[in-house]
Amino acid sequence: MSVVADETTGGTAPPSDTTATEPAPGLWARAGRWRGVGVAVGILALTRVGQLVMLLWLGAAADDGVGLRGRLLVWDAGWFLRVAVRGYPHGYTYGDDGQLQGNELAFFPLYPMLIRGLAALGLEAPTAAIAVSWVASVGAAVALHLLGTSLYGRRAGWALVAICCSAPVSVVLSMAYSESLFLALVAGMLVAAHRRVWWVAGLLGLGAALTRPTGAAAALALAVAALLELRRADARRRWWMPVGAALLALAGVPAYLGWVGLRVGDASAWFRIQTAGWGTSFDYGESTVAFVGRTLSSGDGWIPVSVALLLLVALGAAAMGLAGRPWLPLAVYGVVAMVLVYGQAGFYHSKPRLLLPVLLTLLPAVVAAARARPRVAVLAITAWAAFGLWYGAYLVVVWPYTL
Repeated sequence: MSVVADETTGGTAPPSDTTATEPAPGLWARAGRWRGVGVAVGILALTRVGQLVMLLWLGAAADDGVGLRGRLLVWDAGWFLRVAVRGYPHGYTYGDDGQLQGNELAFFPLYPMLIRGLAALGLEAPTAAIAVSWVASVGAAVALHLLGTSLYGRRAGWALVAICCSAPVSVVLSMAYSESLFLALVAGMLVAAHRRVWWVAGLLGLGAALTRPTGAAAALALAVAALLELRRADARRRWWMPVGAALLALAGVPAYLGWVGLRVGDASAWFRIQTAGWGTSFDYGESTVAFVGRTLSSGDGWIPVSVALLLLVALGAAAMGLAGRPWLPLAVYGVVAMVLVYGQAGFYHSKPRLLLPVLLTLLPAVVAAARARPRVAVLAITAWAAFGLWYGAYLVVVWPYTL
């Protein structure tokens, strides 16, 4: 299948059905309108049903007395629920030995706020947490489809949904975790910025920054998009729109970190809580390099080995994605997000989950799927999904450590 240059992205895209004399269709038309969005949501539904089937299958074999609902509410879900129900503590938390411990202040506020809001309508908090995550995953599917379509064409939009939502550790999109909300906000922000709808981009960027600390990477991407917009002579009269959107998004992470510092009385409180509770600190990738080298040289445990391989594959995929010269804000978001993931110490088995919303690592596969024959693309993505959905279910049911 031949490709043509896409002037809005600097990359390549499948050829349009329009002729040179016809006006370019808008994004909604290019995405297939309601039918196209419905296909994207249907793809998401297939991955989520497949994920739940995997969880039930492995759960039946485990026979540990934990039901499906319980598996969707483990680990970080408990922290989010405590924030939603009880609110944030007013200071540090210490163990019986006097050592500083992690507490709820480590978790950004937007997801638990939405849980609390839905619970106020009469749902139990755990049910509300799962509902928010599932609704957000639908939003993520729509935003991913629109983003892929805007950058590379409709087939790429569907491929982006399928590949992202069935990736290893995409199980968190079904759990009471914040990844589905963050993915929806980041993808939506990128779509809005690419289409120059700045007030939407700013609000979604702020939402992403109040959902996860890697929202800082999304805010930087929006700032780059704003700078690109200011280079256009016809946009300079309305400079305040892209600049305002970027400033709004950039304020999110510092605002929450500052609020935690004021609440505790220590400007470095959030970082100290992260380190005390989860061993998270930025060491410029030293611990990640040591983990990969040690694991691959010793071959000790297939989960550590698989995580090490996933980290290396993601790096290679990101390099391939950058070689394709993607839209600059998407590239900036991906690179900064990966620096934050690879550069920090912490639980190594959480890194594949943190890489899920990066998107840059998925671009080579997305572009290849958009160019391939439909049958080949479907078979390849199905094989990818079979592994990814099983792998995530295995980590939740069998692997004894948090994601």
